[in-house]
Amino acid sequence: MSTHAKSQARTNGRAAPHTPLWSRPGYLVRRVHQNHTALFTEECKAYGITPVQYGVLTALLHRPGIDQATLGAEVGIDRTNAADVLERLAERGLVRREKSGADRRMMLADLTAEGRSLTREMQGAMQRAQERLLEVLNPAERKSFMRQLLKLVDALGAPPAEPARPHAVEGDAGARRARRQATR
Repeated sequence: MSTHAKSQARTNGRAAPHTPLWSRPGYLVRRVHQNHTALFTEECKAYGITPVQYGVLTALLHRPGIDQATLGAEVGIDRTNAADVLERLAERGLVRREKSGADRRMMLADLTAEGRSLTREMQGAMQRAQERLLEVLNPAERKSFMRQLLKLVDALGAPPAEPARPHAVEGDAGARRARRQATR
């Protein structure tokens, strides 16, 4: 069965045409992201690490001792979420945090020996998830797809520090819970 046929809904045993959602880039990017998250979770389930947590671990492996704000910008999460992710990783003994000697308001993060070991150990599982995500593309399409993604990310820059949250009110426990879930 073709990929196109697999992605179409069934109505009375026949493939139904896609809705207008399928012509919207944001919708398609979200669908690809959902699939990547599922593949990553499947490949990396033995480690109990989410894609965002692995991004933080990877960033710290390559940029040890960076501050939380810089780390958040590198991984694409805000400072508050970066602090939450770092706290969870620190509880597992994978990360250590300390106040900067130059600016006591700034928290610096680094991997522990266990964190470095786990990040390297997970590399193969993470790579399998990436390969599975792109397996329907031939090598030239993969290069082109990656080039286009980088172009979009570079052109769009960083999202606002606090993305708009419809229906979320300051102090709303549901909004806080949703933010925590998004970073797990």
